[in-house]
Amino acid sequence: MKNYKSNLLFLGTLCLVLFTISCTNSQKPAQEEIALTGDELVAKGEYLVTVMGCNDCHSPKQLGPRGPELIPELLLSGYPAERPIMSFDTTLTNKGFAVFYPDLTASAGPWGMSFAANLTPDATGIGTWTEEQFNKAMKEGKFKGLDGTRRLLPPMPVENFTNIKDEDLKAIFAYLKSINPVKNAVPAAIPPGEM
Repeated sequence: MKNYKSNLLFLGTLCLVLFTISCTNSQKPAQEEIALTGDELVAKGEYLVTVMGCNDCHSPKQLGPRGPELIPELLLSGYPAERPIMSFDTTLTNKGFAVFYPDLTASAGPWGMSFAANLTPDATGIGTWTEEQFNKAMKEGKFKGLDGTRRLLPPMPVENFTNIKDEDLKAIFAYLKSINPVKNAVPAAIPPGEM
């Protein structure tokens, strides 16, 4: 009986030691926890911008054989400033509906008329922004990422980004700073009573 208890104690201790060793040796950081830099960071940012649908509103489009297509040289440059602002019957927006420009770079609704921002690294876009401003704009919905400014307007889905990971924002910001700068001063939002 004594040998049985000794063997059992020995096996239990051995199992505990092996379990502890296996747990500490397998504590490798998850893929998301590995800090990306340079081209990898930019590539991750491009991937996130693509799958999050940022081009849907922030990139002007032209009609092509498969429908609306991105204009590569205007990628993420927002509502084209030289484009005339369309007038429309506000009956629907007064009832709570929203209307969109054909290329989705501008929309109107009960909030007024909003224009997709220029996200390129030009001074008319986010060229002078700090990473902290970008994070504040994305997580808190602050216009130009500045305290004391208005909230970002629909259709920007601010609520979707409140819990976005800092490393994802870092990648998105790195990508946006790497793309072609486009000079395009997007018009200011128009309040509901002035549409």
